[in-house]
Amino acid sequence: GFYAVVAAIDGNFERAGIAVFVAMIFDTLDGRMARLTHTESAFGKEYDSLADMVAFGLVPAIVSYQWGVARIAEYGRAWGRLGWLAAFFYCAAAALRLARFNTRVATQDKRYFEGLPSPSAAAVVSGFVWVSSEWREPGLTGLIVAFSVTALAGALMVSSFSYPSFKKLDARPVRFVWLVIAALVFVVIGIDPARALLGCFGSYALWGPLAWLGRRIRRARRSGGLAHCRSAVGP
Repeated sequence: GFYAVVAAIDGNFERAGIAVFVAMIFDTLDGRMARLTHTESAFGKEYDSLADMVAFGLVPAIVSYQWGVARIAEYGRAWGRLGWLAAFFYCAAAALRLARFNTRVATQDKRYFEGLPSPSAAAVVSGFVWVSSEWREPGLTGLIVAFSVTALAGALMVSSFSYPSFKKLDARPVRFVWLVIAALVFVVIGIDPARALLGCFGSYALWGPLAWLGRRIRRARRSGGLAHCRSAVGP
């Protein structure tokens, strides 16, 4: 996380994006390693949250700020303030997301996350800036999209949308077709890692609101069908 901040300050947004994804790999492995070596502790739990706040809360906000605020400010002070607020909102939302997770970890369903996980939100913001850093002149429209993505990722973190955690995967043998799909995914990531990772985590971020919308539509259809049946039967 610290390296990503330094890289962003130096204007090397590709390395900053890579560093965030490397931090995600370590975040996935640290808990498993602690359980494997029987070294879990309350200290480790608190330290993990602090590291998450730096790598997935502060870093994406700084990366977004360094990439776009100076540019968008050229279109007027109001635009510059809007970009500053978007980056700040993301950082504050990440802190709230982590605090909520820590207070509910004992009672929450392990199969789902409440709100977009901070590593996934960081991947969306950092991946978008990583892809966008190829633009020499993104223009006002591109900058507005970048800060909108930053603010939206922050809003999804503090939302109540449910996201699958993949912590309770079925232990049955994996079908061959899924192995082929996994291999193809790694091939695509190797060809164009920035766009591939942004596509993967962007799709995951949209899963929560789309799944919620789908449930609402199904409930409305069921309630409408039930009302129709009752009217057909009569009193």
